Amino acid sequence: QAYNCLIHFYKRLLSPVVLTMKVQRVLSGSVTVEGEVVSRIGKGMVALVGIHKDDTKVEMDYIVRKLVSLRMWEDESGRRWAKSAKDLGLEVLCVSQFTLYHVMKGNKPDFHLAMGGDQSKQFYLNFLEEIKKAYKEDKIKDGVFGANMQVELVNDGPVTLELEAVNQKKQ
Repeated sequence: QAYNCLIHFYKRLLSPVVLTMKVQRVLSGSVTVEGEVVSRIGKGMVALVGIHKDDTKVEMDYIVRKLVSLRMWEDESGRRWAKSAKDLGLEVLCVSQFTLYHVMKGNKPDFHLAMGGDQSKQFYLNFLEEIKKAYKEDKIKDGVFGANMQVELVNDGPVTLELEAVNQKKQ
């Protein structure tokens, strides 16, 4: 078991993967900060967005294309995995989550692979602008960057997928 953990650690350390996202198909989702609901969606998807310290506009553009085109719903004839949120006019709730880039050091997570503070905030805001351009501004919601957020969702399925962009420099 310790051997498997060590392999996972080195794979993550040497991995060319940068921008990552955990995407959940939901019936509803919301973000609350300091007791106030700041965003709420109905049927759609919740995307937890992890920003790697090496992320660039190239990875951002790739992940935006993938997210808006991600086929998670049935079509009219019942064919599974045929329609995207964009196809169906559904909402997307994006939540920044630097903890997706953790490396365990014993029992303590280390986040040195995540992009730092101000740079990460600007990257995330740019990501939101790009996804709004690629889809519809009123369909994209988000939490509060850097805040302690309570994220609630009703998972539909459940369906949870991972999207990853690969940094071309590290390959």
